[in-house]
Amino acid sequence: MAEYTDRGGPADEVPELSDSEDEAQWIEEEDEHETEERVLCLFCDRFLHSVSETFHHCQADHHISIAELVKKYGLDDYGYIKMINYIRTTKCSVENLASCSGSVLPWSGDEYMKPTLPDDALLQIDVEELGGDVAASDDISMWVQRAQQAEENLSRAMDDLHKLKTFAQGLVLNSDVMQKCVGSVAELREDEDQAYFSSYGHYGIHEEMLKDKVRTESYRDFINLNPDVFKDKVVLDVGCGTGILSMFAARSGAKKVIAVDQSDILYNAIDIVRANHLEDTITLIKGRIEEVELPVEKVDIIISEWMGYFLLFESMLDSVIFARDRYLTERGSVYPDLCTISLAAVSDADKHHDHIAFWDDVYGFKMPCMKKAVIPEAVVEVLKPETVISESTVIQTLDCNAVTLSDLEFTADFTLKITANTNCTAVVGYFDIFFDRDCTNKVMFSTSPNCTKTHWKQTVFFLENPIPVQSGDELPGRITVCKNRKDPRALIVTLNIADLKQTYCVQ
Repeated sequence: MAEYTDRGGPADEVPELSDSEDEAQWIEEEDEHETEERVLCLFCDRFLHSVSETFHHCQADHHISIAELVKKYGLDDYGYIKMINYIRTTKCSVENLASCSGSVLPWSGDEYMKPTLPDDALLQIDVEELGGDVAASDDISMWVQRAQQAEENLSRAMDDLHKLKTFAQGLVLNSDVMQKCVGSVAELREDEDQAYFSSYGHYGIHEEMLKDKVRTESYRDFINLNPDVFKDKVVLDVGCGTGILSMFAARSGAKKVIAVDQSDILYNAIDIVRANHLEDTITLIKGRIEEVELPVEKVDIIISEWMGYFLLFESMLDSVIFARDRYLTERGSVYPDLCTISLAAVSDADKHHDHIAFWDDVYGFKMPCMKKAVIPEAVVEVLKPETVISESTVIQTLDCNAVTLSDLEFTADFTLKITANTNCTAVVGYFDIFFDRDCTNKVMFSTSPNCTKTHWKQTVFFLENPIPVQSGDELPGRITVCKNRKDPRALIVTLNIADLKQTYCVQ
């Protein structure tokens, strides 16, 4: 078994990190230069120009109303998504769809959470609004008219925003400050997740990450202890932030380092690189890696600190995969190169009471609606090691040199081997990171509750009702992880455990 330098073990304590999380929602915008939307009908091979036109076509030509189906079966967002994917996957006929009945619908399985068609526009609508329109009126033409009017209003708003940003960019890009920047600065545009990148322009989040010794020293040790990996190589740093990884690579002998970041912290990174006299080696580029032009055709190494809560929150691995497929040489490597996600059972009656049972008796009053609202929210916090009551089990392994986007949404069966006589109140998720490929000195770190805490902490999925367990029990379960269609940087996690099922959001 390979030996690793473990920066995440139960070693030196680090300063306690702030619990404030400056998270921003990803706002999807429509580019005025995009090609016309094409939506495939659910029941034939015809392509329509919009979601509203597709619904109207289904009613007029196939004599079935999707809105009425949502109302008939009482579908929420997830039920609607599953129904659409079920229709596309099974090519269900109108007659069979309309005749579905019973408490368990044919699209109830979690396998129908995975989109049948990539970027299916029918999965992007607000089902709650659709259901409200059905209750208010059975006139489908009214709903179509409202949708078309909304699209026109959005188009006008985006046009005004584009003009404003173009004017502002002209002022910035022509300034003397920009002319003095190291490297090149990519042109900005309307960005569907500008709020996300703006959050990384705040200094506090970078201070927190840099002070996370497990995180930063693991990258430092990997780079410093393996100079043969970096000597005379061209390195790409995706999401460079303050440029710390780029400077590690430059000091370790890299011939050229290209650092890319969309957030405004890039301007500080320019000053930091110059202050450390590394501007001849490091070129900084502002923009999304999917849009900028690099000064080289290929790179030998890609480094990135892309991990989020439960590993996959924030979807930054998507950008690393893009950079790998576009720029990495055939014999090149992405670092870190191996990642695992693990689960374990937890018993903490006090935290369960504070978070869940609290709502059963709030100063003598029951608040069941609050309890139902709180349970689906995964909690990010540091657990005490003694609350873990099972062996850990790996539910997903990602090889960053081979992983595809489809691998980032998955379903896995697991078994938790219980080690105590108690009640299971939650399931905890965490991840491990490995710097392994071609490394003489291998490095790894863990975000397990049994190891030194990191700013990622752990992700806790509280159970509504604790499960009694005995030492030696094997608690079977299944987990499904997919992106939130309304906020693709967030995650939807569904847990089936001991005949109980609960869906959570990691955000």
